[in-house]
Amino acid sequence: MKILTLVFLLLPVFAIAKPMNILVLYADDWRHDTLGAAGNPVVLTPRLDTLAQDGVRFIHNCVTTSICGVSRASLFTGQWMSRHGNTGFKEWKTPWNETYPGLLRANGYHVGHIGKWHNGGFPADRFDFGRMYHSTHWHKVPGKGLVHVTRRNQNDALEFLRTRPENKPFCLTLAFFATHAEDGHPQQFLPQPESFELYQNVTIPVPPNATAESWRRLPDFFSEKNEARNRWTWRFDTPGKYQEMMKNYYRLASEVDATCGRVLDELEKQGQLDNTLVIFTTDNGYYHGEHGLADKWYPHEESIRVPLIVRDPRMAENKRGSTDDAFTLNVDLAPTILNAAGISIPSGMQGRDISPLYIAAEKPQWRTEFFYEHPTLNNADFIPASEALVRKDWKYMYWPEHGVEQLFDLKNDPIEENDLAKHPDQAGRLAEMRGRFAELKMLAR
Repeated sequence: MKILTLVFLLLPVFAIAKPMNILVLYADDWRHDTLGAAGNPVVLTPRLDTLAQDGVRFIHNCVTTSICGVSRASLFTGQWMSRHGNTGFKEWKTPWNETYPGLLRANGYHVGHIGKWHNGGFPADRFDFGRMYHSTHWHKVPGKGLVHVTRRNQNDALEFLRTRPENKPFCLTLAFFATHAEDGHPQQFLPQPESFELYQNVTIPVPPNATAESWRRLPDFFSEKNEARNRWTWRFDTPGKYQEMMKNYYRLASEVDATCGRVLDELEKQGQLDNTLVIFTTDNGYYHGEHGLADKWYPHEESIRVPLIVRDPRMAENKRGSTDDAFTLNVDLAPTILNAAGISIPSGMQGRDISPLYIAAEKPQWRTEFFYEHPTLNNADFIPASEALVRKDWKYMYWPEHGVEQLFDLKNDPIEENDLAKHPDQAGRLAEMRGRFAELKMLAR
């Protein structure tokens, strides 16, 4: 603790006087617009909307790989998949003492992880409080019978907060399973019974490009063998099924919202809310039928853009309730957390501390593009590899197994329907983006 105290004496002038607690609220399969605060006309997320009013919401936050395990590895390590080496659901290669939970615990923090892990075997001994579970929405809990996974998340988070040592700062990563589907269950999304009164009299809008025409516009190697198309048939292939699935998906989201609220209420009751960095985000986005697809994986906006809300005690009042359109990434959160704790950021972390975006008097220069990568899963028919150079106005996609390039004008075609890669007027742009893509791909290693 003496080392930790000394570090905090050396923090920048905008840091608070004592070690800050860290709370990461980490939802699953929840894209950037699944928030009332983001303008979603249906979903009810009042507690997260309030969190956004008390903090800053980043509206161009993205993941560098849109799948559960890889994205979680990037969260903990601050690294692209190419560097941390988890190309699915295995352990990453990065040393534990170069991850944010490892470094926080080594520097006197009481560190907890609750819920989904998806990075090989769960290293319970590396946490002061570690409980790992996911995969299904209903769990048999000894002495309690069947408990919904989100309620279990809530119970464990409250236990962590109520039993933690009071003489240490804490870090809790609360990794929800919701709103992930239970893939082996015909209903897919199984909310708690009390949630069924939600959304009963609502018609969920169908995206304009959730059409057969949009499906046919995908590269020709997208076939009925593609897993995103397969899952579309599970969830979205009839209007009635679409309504049922989306309502239950939103019910799961509202349950996560309520649990986040109860955890924040407990922090406030303990007098710790104003000494806690609170981060809400998710591991990847989600197709709601766009392009005739379900789930995630590919570089479309629905898949790679995710919410990010940050409530930081160091934030000036005039920043609270604001939005920021900087390109923030999941790899930025580990260095942001370490800086808030006054711990040096390892040189191997590739993300950037985002706190200057909402703390510094002048906004720093920031990235205007990033490299996206996703591995092949099973085979190129099932989930083909994909890569991209992503900018706010243009996107270059590359499908390496097929040698296929795509180019989209996001300003004029935000739903990515019109591939301009073969348009003669875009030859120069295509060449420039192809070259920059290769540079960023090398830097991700």
